[in-house]
Amino acid sequence: MTTARPLAPRDAHRPGSRRFGAPAWRRRLGALVFGLAALLCVGAQAQTLRIASAFDPQTMDPHALALLYHTRVVNQVYDSLIGRNADFDLEPALATGWQMTAPTRWRLRLREGVVFHDGAPFGADDAVFSLERALAPPSQRAFQLKGVKAVRKVDAHTIDIELEAPDAALPHKLTGLPMMSRAWAEQHGVQRAQDFNGRQETHAVRHANGTGPFMLERYEPDVRTVLKAHPRWWGRGDARNGNLQQVQFVVVKSDATRLAALASGEVDLVLDPTPQDVQRLQREGRLKLLQMPDIGQQYLAFDQARDELESSDVKGRNPFKDKRVRQAVYQAINVELIVDKVLRGQATPTGAFLSSRVDGSPRELDRRLPHDPAAARRLLAEAGYPQGFAVTLDCVNVAWREAVCQAVSAMLTQVGIRTTLRASPTNQFFPKLSQGSASFIEYGWTPIPDAWPSLNGLFRTFDRSGMGTFNAGRYSNPKLDALIDAIRVEPDLARRRAMVGDALRIVHDELPYVPLYRRTLTWAMARDVHAVQWPNDTIELRWAARR
Repeated sequence: MTTARPLAPRDAHRPGSRRFGAPAWRRRLGALVFGLAALLCVGAQAQTLRIASAFDPQTMDPHALALLYHTRVVNQVYDSLIGRNADFDLEPALATGWQMTAPTRWRLRLREGVVFHDGAPFGADDAVFSLERALAPPSQRAFQLKGVKAVRKVDAHTIDIELEAPDAALPHKLTGLPMMSRAWAEQHGVQRAQDFNGRQETHAVRHANGTGPFMLERYEPDVRTVLKAHPRWWGRGDARNGNLQQVQFVVVKSDATRLAALASGEVDLVLDPTPQDVQRLQREGRLKLLQMPDIGQQYLAFDQARDELESSDVKGRNPFKDKRVRQAVYQAINVELIVDKVLRGQATPTGAFLSSRVDGSPRELDRRLPHDPAAARRLLAEAGYPQGFAVTLDCVNVAWREAVCQAVSAMLTQVGIRTTLRASPTNQFFPKLSQGSASFIEYGWTPIPDAWPSLNGLFRTFDRSGMGTFNAGRYSNPKLDALIDAIRVEPDLARRRAMVGDALRIVHDELPYVPLYRRTLTWAMARDVHAVQWPNDTIELRWAARR
């Protein structure tokens, strides 16, 4: 990576420098010119932010994925109809207002004077197209919009969203849902979202045309994504805005290398320092740290669909279909020890399946079952597995996640569940998650404050219409499905909260997942970097600055 520092030694060996005996006036002039160049370089650098992370966004298609590492980049380029402010509350974005005009209809008034990065105006045709694209297979965003029956243009800057049933929480579901240019999509043959699981290559994978505060300059998969400020962005005059002209998201898989790059000034912000690095950085005090409790959390999910587990030594049966086995897994794992020793205290153990910051999630569910290896062995014996069984645990090959999975594997092996860890790069791991092809998998989920998208995405029976998109174990409970469907259409917020609590108690009783922990989100950065941290671990670059 290029910085101002290497210029000095390179220039020191050029003809005309002191080494070649240049006259004093030429040396003074050279020093003046070099000093001015350095100042200009520093000034330009002050408006550039280089962000390092272990994760690549995987694609620039805004509807192909619904993963944190994808949206934290793509949503800088593509605006949504409704946004969030610094306190994570709803605020207008491409829609300036929204209201329920009938029990099953929402009307949105669109912002006028908005242009895409190619200069074309944004309007109702683009909003209708984008919502329909997000709803249609193979989009992984459809789960957000379940219940949307039709989207209609009223006039050039007004749309109606027709619903199958009333939905008081629809505005929350429209946050983070990117708006595309219909004309651009048609021009480049990308009217449908990329089939990410099918490894489809389309124009939208490496190119983008949104209305957001930043424009895509280039995307080099698994290397870097370079964005530049959109000078005609509709929100450019907002007093909250920062001063960035360019942003580079740099993929650095090695934890040590990411922090070394930050310490040397090669990058300015690291989104995922390791827990041991956080402790060291807190002691040293040379860098600035932002910290916040995660609204999301990590889980273990079990295959509950197949009659036999992949690569298990138990044939003709699937142990995970028995709740006693799932509970044995839960009680075999000492999450408190993992948080203390592996995560160095940078997380909080949880027994809940959604954070209490999610509307309706009961706080009392946060208490975990006790760690009890003896009880785990008894449960396995009762279920018919006194000698245990073998299973493969899938995990993404990011160091801190892999370290947790290694600890989990060792603890399970101690009670007889002989666990083989299979760590995969992101481009292999995420399809296993969305396709439900793993026997046993560790992954995280980041909810929004409204519970329904998470209940639908994680716990509802999977189907290709947008139900259970991230239900990795293909868990199915018709009673819970009916309750989740009823939550979506319940207009009374108090009753809706009670129904959310009921749904989460069913999940708590059946244990289709093992809840693990919520991280303490930590960003490490140079002291001149200003950023606003959200509880979903995303950075809003419009507010970021170098000062």
